[in-house]
Amino acid sequence: MFSFFRKKSTQVPQADALQQLPAGAQALLAAPVSASFALSWLDLLADPAMATSEGATPAQDGAPAFKLASGGLHMTLPVALNGPVQQLQAALAESGVSLHTSYRPTAAVSLHNEKSASQVRQIVLVASGKGGVGKSTTAVNLAVAFGQNGARVGLLDADIYGPSVPLMLGEQHSKVSSADQTFLTPIHKYGIYLQSIGFLVDPEQATVWRGPMASQALWQLINETVWPDLDYLVIDLPPGTGDIQLTLSQKLKVAGAVIVTTPQDVALADAKKAITMFGQVNIPVLGLVENMSYYQCPQCGHADDVFGTGGGSALAMRYQLPVLGQLPLDSAIRAGGDSGVPISMTDNQVAEIYKQMAEQLQFGLYWQTRLAANPAVEILMTDD
Repeated sequence: MFSFFRKKSTQVPQADALQQLPAGAQALLAAPVSASFALSWLDLLADPAMATSEGATPAQDGAPAFKLASGGLHMTLPVALNGPVQQLQAALAESGVSLHTSYRPTAAVSLHNEKSASQVRQIVLVASGKGGVGKSTTAVNLAVAFGQNGARVGLLDADIYGPSVPLMLGEQHSKVSSADQTFLTPIHKYGIYLQSIGFLVDPEQATVWRGPMASQALWQLINETVWPDLDYLVIDLPPGTGDIQLTLSQKLKVAGAVIVTTPQDVALADAKKAITMFGQVNIPVLGLVENMSYYQCPQCGHADDVFGTGGGSALAMRYQLPVLGQLPLDSAIRAGGDSGVPISMTDNQVAEIYKQMAEQLQFGLYWQTRLAANPAVEILMTDD
């Protein structure tokens, strides 16, 4: 869970309107959005970056979109949170209040597409430092989970030498199209937009390129893809800390990175290098994902720490990072990747872990944006 400090405000957004709601409804709005999203609904509505909706009464400490009308309660939120919103709608309905929501992002634009005039708001890198730890699986399932929550999501496979995204999403035989023979149209699957070098080359053909050439090809892939407007562009980085990682870190305005590891020392050693690399290029690390944390026997329920235990948590503690999730060694995760149907698309319990991880990341990215727009007042004491 992300931790933060903020000044407690005694002012409540639309206090007069809130008082017209039943006490139970007021309590629901004052409660945290979810276990993974630490702010309350009222905290979101008090975001000063939100423009006032037409017909809404300005808030005392901001300009949120919040109003009561004959049709019920109308809220415009700065984050797409379909899952928690559905739960809130059901809970408010028990108090006799209907809820209608819309979404207006507040994050600054990170990438402009000249061809389509589209905007990418936040870019998230998924990195590991070492191959074989489930990095691509994590990137795919996080992207799908973002989309399930109502966000507009793109997924870029940045592994020029070994692209995995096409296979994991059942598009290994697909090719991207181009209306003008210059700009590429991304493939749309499971509510997210996909791009990969795997859509341009034969699946059995090796990409034998030197580092600078691979970096240039990836940069063209980013800029010559006609992305739609996106809230998040998730980039699945190749293993290591080489040319491609540095190229993207230096040329893109990146919101943050997610580090993927397993509990074993061999993986942790390279995860440390990935963390320090992002520190050197001033990219915040949003959290750590520990894959293959344990194996649980489906017959007797016994848990076995095949790859050790506590390694990811110790690494996160050392670098003061949140542990976004600890996923088991589960054949269903592997089967989802091989079949082209990510496990986050199912009702499996592991899918819930990915959804919770996505919400934690959404919270971290949103709070980072809000702090940047409203920096804390710094008090300096001098002898003058």
